[in-house]
Amino acid sequence: MPKLHTNHAAKKRFRITKKGKVLAKGAGKQHINTHMSSKKKRHIRTPKFQVPETLVEHIKNQLPYAKYTN
Repeated sequence: MPKLHTNHAAKKRFRITKKGKVLAKGAGKQHINTHMSSKKKRHIRTPKFQVPETLVEHIKNQLPYAKYTN
């Protein structure tokens, strides 16, 4: 059976929790961050936005070897 390939764009953007929820990172941290406090940049870095249920199955298909894809 051939290997399944992980979509690297999805790997960078999403994280799957133990319960199977898909979390996305916050937006707004690419450039022009000098005016932001360290606390704000740190909070943007952590994944916290739950992805809508309509997209969860699609994202899990893109991450075939994710640890918690039940």
